[in-house]
Amino acid sequence: MKKIFGVDLGGTTVKMGLFDENGEVIEKWEIITRKEEGGKLILPDIAGSIKSKMAEKSIAKEDVIGVGIGVPGPVDGKGVVYKCVNLGWGVFSVKDTLSELLDGIRVEAGNDANVAALGEMWKGGGQGHSNMVAVTLGTGVGGGIIIDGKILTGCTGAGGEIGHIHVRDGETDSCGCGNKGCLEQYASATGVNRLTRRRLAKDNKPSSLRGKDINAKVVWDAVKEGDELAIEVAEEFGEYLGKGLASVAGVVNPEVFVIGGGVSKAGDILIKYMKPHYESNVFHGSRDCKFALATLGNDAGIFGAAKLVIE
Repeated sequence: MKKIFGVDLGGTTVKMGLFDENGEVIEKWEIITRKEEGGKLILPDIAGSIKSKMAEKSIAKEDVIGVGIGVPGPVDGKGVVYKCVNLGWGVFSVKDTLSELLDGIRVEAGNDANVAALGEMWKGGGQGHSNMVAVTLGTGVGGGIIIDGKILTGCTGAGGEIGHIHVRDGETDSCGCGNKGCLEQYASATGVNRLTRRRLAKDNKPSSLRGKDINAKVVWDAVKEGDELAIEVAEEFGEYLGKGLASVAGVVNPEVFVIGGGVSKAGDILIKYMKPHYESNVFHGSRDCKFALATLGNDAGIFGAAKLVIE
């Protein structure tokens, strides 16, 4: 049976998976992301690890269908990355460069959030649907849009950047992208912290959160325990996220939103506070869209990368 390699390139580690042609994972492993020297060691390290695994498993080059890779930056439909700032990369073809390092083995490349979305559609929370939006609520807010089973990349690979939808006027803090009032500033883990700190400073309302080191888990645990101030934060969070996703739905009309990332570990309570705001703002044609939690966790990227090759 022929084999596929899936690669999820992160700023700290590179997650890698060996799959059979049916998409069943055979083995997973990681290597360190060496970002020194402008990131020029990263792709040779990945190629070296794949070649070592091929030798270990006695896999011939002709038995490899291809290698898929998700990278943390915009990637167009031809496999060209348009800068990965946190890796030190400029504009170049990841697809062609990695293929050359692998002696001509086929390579397919995509943005990491988009690739993770493809993984969730294929084997995770979006399974059974071909039109979906994956929302990753982590340090920031990532997104991946799948239309008719294909990743929506846009002309420079910047499609699906839902974290940078404008949802609030009058914001004084800047988002990491340089704009102000982005969804990411309120619906991410750091966004929950921002909303909580602001609410605590508003008045002296009693709360179990006072005096604690604030993080998203602490806040959502307080919500589940009935803390009134935490619930106010959850309502505000839900309003921003619901309105943001309603805007997305009005453009792409998905069957399902799949919500992942560290904040999603709070569970279905996120959907409870978000969904009413979604339904009150969305165009009626998308009002019945489903919501699900991601199920693949940190493996979504390698599954999606493998799916890139199968596609």
